[in-house]
Amino acid sequence: MSENFIYLDHAAATPVDDKVLAAMTPYFSDKFFNPSAPYFPAIEVKHDYEDAKSQLAQLIGAKSDELVMTAGATESVNLAFSAANSSQDDSEILVGKFEHHSVLAAAKKFGKLVKINIKESGLIDIEDLANKISPKTRIVSVMIANNETGVIQPITKIAELVRSERQRRLSIGDSNPIYLHSDASQGVGQLDIHVSRLGIDMITLNAGKIYGPKQTGLLWADRNVSLVAQVVGGGQERNLRSGTENVAAVIGFAKALQLTEKHRKNENQRLKDLKQSFKKTLRSNFTETEMIFLGDEKKQLNSHISLSFPGIDAERIVFSLETNGVLLSTGSACAANKASRSQTLCAMNLGEEVIDGSLRVSIGKLSNEDNMKQAAEIISQTVRDEINRIKGASA
Repeated sequence: MSENFIYLDHAAATPVDDKVLAAMTPYFSDKFFNPSAPYFPAIEVKHDYEDAKSQLAQLIGAKSDELVMTAGATESVNLAFSAANSSQDDSEILVGKFEHHSVLAAAKKFGKLVKINIKESGLIDIEDLANKISPKTRIVSVMIANNETGVIQPITKIAELVRSERQRRLSIGDSNPIYLHSDASQGVGQLDIHVSRLGIDMITLNAGKIYGPKQTGLLWADRNVSLVAQVVGGGQERNLRSGTENVAAVIGFAKALQLTEKHRKNENQRLKDLKQSFKKTLRSNFTETEMIFLGDEKKQLNSHISLSFPGIDAERIVFSLETNGVLLSTGSACAANKASRSQTLCAMNLGEEVIDGSLRVSIGKLSNEDNMKQAAEIISQTVRDEINRIKGASA
């Protein structure tokens, strides 16, 4: 596929790395055993599974018995928000307006959803968050970096707010907990996700975003967080996520995260260089009114480029680009089939023309100097043709 298309949608999905696939393959054949079985080959597989969990934990600065392996970030978020369970029916879960749909839906399921405002820069409004934290707040959830704009969020500052509220409660004898959760699906491989340095209580990760297998995720939760199992059965994962362990997937996840962290510095620089060159080409082909870049460009993942051609129908551009061999999206792929505008860009109050003309370019391992240069020229020509078509129709 990568030989026939220029793939610019790494934020939606990544191909499984060859080394990851090689690590997984034995567990589909020779090492297929159920890790709960009592005989030696199965016990060996169980050991391999636990070793992989230990590797994952070590890479994020955690202990393996603090991890729960899941079928992806969506399940991880649902398990995380179970910590909001309380005798009080009015427990609140505060989430950024730009959060993934899975986070918003889970917040509604487990408590009263309270949305935190977003600034035009794409950053969470810290002042609004501080004002909305109340004695009823059980969980604050803010993603480490936005999946549409790539804007990196001030998690450590948010952690300070949550910690301050926790201390206030303790000082007056209020035993109701408050936790900070972060969806780090988009930040892995570019940001430090060491949980103690972030100051968070829970984090969700997704293997499918880092060249690992899809439907594979994890939840890390501090030992003080009380979770409620959402999938019950045989009692695997400390009774928090029942079901036969997906050994191959977890082995692959560990390998993917290991490779991602090993090459993080060099890959970050490579993506930064590609991004700057790509944007320079686009800027040379459009005026400042014809094209704008969205979000705080100084606080943005190197993999993400959020841009808009105001007055242009971005969906038409996406279809035309596919015809010309370039694959990208107009926003979060998980909601792209819904007839609604980007909730992230709406929260940033950018205006209908800007939102409807927005594209998300997300680069990664399949991106290189040659295909990025080619993509920039194809995008430029495709958009220019559309601009001319609109001018001709209105003449």
